[in-house]
Amino acid sequence: MKSLKELYRIGRGPSSSHTMGPDRAARRFKEEHPDADEFTATLYGSLAKTALGHMTDKAIREAFSPKNVDITVDQFSEDIPHPNTMDFMAIKDQIVIDKWRVMSIGGGAIRIEGKPLMDTSNVYKEENFTQIKQYCEQNDMRICDYVIKTEGEDICDYLETVWQQMKLSIKEGLNATGILEGGLQLQRKAKYLFSQRHMDESTSTKENRIVCSYAFAVSEQNAGGGIVVTAPTCGACGVLPAVLKYMQDRNGFSDKDIIKALATAGVIGNVIKTNASISGAECGCQAEIGSACSMAAAGLAELFGMDLDQIEYASEVAMEHHLGLTCDPIMGLVQIPCIERNAVAAMRAINSVSLANFLTHTRKISFDMVVDTMYETGKDLFSKYRETSEGGLASKYK
Repeated sequence: MKSLKELYRIGRGPSSSHTMGPDRAARRFKEEHPDADEFTATLYGSLAKTALGHMTDKAIREAFSPKNVDITVDQFSEDIPHPNTMDFMAIKDQIVIDKWRVMSIGGGAIRIEGKPLMDTSNVYKEENFTQIKQYCEQNDMRICDYVIKTEGEDICDYLETVWQQMKLSIKEGLNATGILEGGLQLQRKAKYLFSQRHMDESTSTKENRIVCSYAFAVSEQNAGGGIVVTAPTCGACGVLPAVLKYMQDRNGFSDKDIIKALATAGVIGNVIKTNASISGAECGCQAEIGSACSMAAAGLAELFGMDLDQIEYASEVAMEHHLGLTCDPIMGLVQIPCIERNAVAAMRAINSVSLANFLTHTRKISFDMVVDTMYETGKDLFSKYRETSEGGLASKYK
């Protein structure tokens, strides 16, 4: 498995696959061909069908600037290696001097056909949760200790930066008002949720309201093109910070405690990314929101000092009850149903940890099993429900 630095990426929204990945690929292609007169980019699959809503075209143009880039959208070709596939060509003296086929595989990561992987080499020998759990049990350590031993103390500094950005995204989102760009005329709601007390507010109602306001804050920042942390993607970036920030506020956990929780959550995200997918275009929203919910459940379980079995069960429950979740963004925007979905998943993560506290000894399903199931389910999902905006809510909304 890769470093957690490859999972938690700080960048501009609204989509890690559709904005951050193409931006990263375009900048690398441009660096490889500084003498080119101009460039072309052809978008396929989900990238083609939701390019405008996800600001893919804007990201690519900015990456190639000041050079000109001609962007073509191909919504019909099916013989592509990944739903998020794009072709780049460099042109000099009206002659094509190079061509790349690039796949944006989720979380801002890219793969270039015929070239070595861009990301770092594997730093974790273990490949699934079963192996990680066995290693931790044999060495009498928690998952967060396993991360530090494997990656070194420097990973804590990186996770500290990640946490500060997550909190900043919440703060900025709670202070922002107005209409989100894109055409849906969607009103920002985070500030309203945070400040408006329910007329008959119980402790549980307040928890729901505050957690949801934090999730809305980060998700609205993402939808507006603000800076967020992929956790594991931009579209699902509000779940983990909402849960951790609320619990820090309520229980007084230190930032060091949160860093341990981020490490544990990151391992869960890494297992999913390695053995399945975190791409909505590949496996539907279960791969994004489901993964984020599992990560948040694991992180919260770590904060509460739960054991390995309980962490596994909380993560498994969180993913299991997102199985089959479709990705059908209206107008290709990361707004409806994406923003509300982050809030709902944040609360589900808290519920999953509560169940794990009581029922872990009764469980029948392993985390690895539910990850495999999610991947198979995602592959079986009809293409209209995998981030193409051709089915579900996206097709019904007028």
